[in-house]
Amino acid sequence: MELCMGVVNGVSMSVVSVNPSPPSRSLLSPRNPISLHPFTSLRPPSSLSRQFQHLQPPPLSRSAVPASPSSSTAVSDDKDQLPADIIVTETREPNSRVKLSIQVPPEVCDDCYKRVMAEFMKQAKVPGFRPGKKVPESILVSHVGKRSVNKATVESILRRTLPHAMSSMTGTPLRDSVRIVTRFPEMEQTYSTLNSLRYEVIVDIAPELKWTPEEGYKNLKVVVELDSDIDAQKASEQELRRRHKSLGALRIVTDRGLQIGDLAVLDISATTIDQDEANVKNIPSAESKGYHFDTEDGDKVVSGFLESIIGIQRGETKSFPLVFPESWTQEELRGVNAQFNVECKELFYRDLPELDDSLAERLLPGGTTLKQVKEVLLQKFREMEQTAREQAADNAILDQLCKMVEVDIPQSFFEEQGRQLYGAKLLEIQASVKLNDEQLASLSSKKAVDEYLLNQKENITNMIKQSLAVGDIYKRENLQISTEEIVKEVENSIDEFKRQKQDYDEERVRGQVQEILEGAKVLEWLREHAEIQYVTR
Repeated sequence: MELCMGVVNGVSMSVVSVNPSPPSRSLLSPRNPISLHPFTSLRPPSSLSRQFQHLQPPPLSRSAVPASPSSSTAVSDDKDQLPADIIVTETREPNSRVKLSIQVPPEVCDDCYKRVMAEFMKQAKVPGFRPGKKVPESILVSHVGKRSVNKATVESILRRTLPHAMSSMTGTPLRDSVRIVTRFPEMEQTYSTLNSLRYEVIVDIAPELKWTPEEGYKNLKVVVELDSDIDAQKASEQELRRRHKSLGALRIVTDRGLQIGDLAVLDISATTIDQDEANVKNIPSAESKGYHFDTEDGDKVVSGFLESIIGIQRGETKSFPLVFPESWTQEELRGVNAQFNVECKELFYRDLPELDDSLAERLLPGGTTLKQVKEVLLQKFREMEQTAREQAADNAILDQLCKMVEVDIPQSFFEEQGRQLYGAKLLEIQASVKLNDEQLASLSSKKAVDEYLLNQKENITNMIKQSLAVGDIYKRENLQISTEEIVKEVENSIDEFKRQKQDYDEERVRGQVQEILEGAKVLEWLREHAEIQYVTR
């Protein structure tokens, strides 16, 4: 195939000349050229996943029979020789979208008409003619119907010319993004009147990634904020204390007020503080009835809360002002001056056994000494600390990559990834909360999905940008995954599917495994080449 291109009035023009030589590359790759490397999950699908199939973009029909103002068609790689050139005008549009305007000359339309008539000749049973016997064209058209012949001819034109038009375009088309936007009745009318055809197609293409600065990912300087909880020594001591407390009994306090180490059952309420009483409002998110408060967890509540209730006795109420810190989780409460009212309903102390070697087995199955228990817990939390540090570093690196890349994300790709994320979220909800059919239908409706895509637009966009950046780095740095790694992980994943008695597509599993391993390889490479500073908040 020879491709002659030029530019007319700001849009590229291509004339497709056809010869019998095979195409140099496939029109559409078997899977999208871009994918969410770090975010792909290989969990075997539960039976519930079938209920969410309609959340995914529906497969495009292989028939080019448009029945609506905007029609979809799947494009085959197979192209037969056309008797004349078609003219394709390519126009770039926002969001990595291309519009193709395709002009089909009469010679091609006539050839398609002849093929359609030949097919009708084989299949039609015309009264007065034996099967397979040549039927005069006028009689055959009268028997089949002029409208049916024209409709079948237009369908044939679309099937034969669209692959050629797609082959001429620049950029890599995304799978299942090809859509004929010209209304079918319009195409029928044009063909009937002019014996030629003109139609338009929109296609999403693989977006181009732009780095600012170019190759800036090679010199990342990342500041990683870690929670104070991410400290192996401290966490292991807290875990030992938790296990020790679980071995004790709670006793009712009768002769004193609250002390550190006690457990209190509290009713808590809070209001805003304002000189004008008319402006005072309740703070519902700070209210709690029957709240079990462990005084050893004082660092998990508002600063000053524990100190304000020390000494409170059963049945007593205390009122005191506090200010929510600017770092408070709930944004609407940050910096708010609040008046707390706390009533102590119950008060307990712990009657704990002495912490020595005799408790080792109860603190840790298989443990023989207290020292061994401490060492095992410390090692466990050191591994967790390392994992948490790496995860925090990965998140910080991905956030920085997102700021360094510019990309025009195709709408079809955004919607596809958004639906996948929404479907995964619903599966998580269903795993923790049993939904009835009505709830499930409501949550999986088009309206619910569209609202999710709208509300989570920024998050979905950032995840796609991060993933595209990771994929680009993998190619730029020529990183490699060994065949042994892929085979091993594929086998592990398939074993898990089989164990849960779930169906799976081995090719798809292999593709997902490779994407996950590639993403992990890139993040490992970035951690090694980045300047990372850890800060405890």
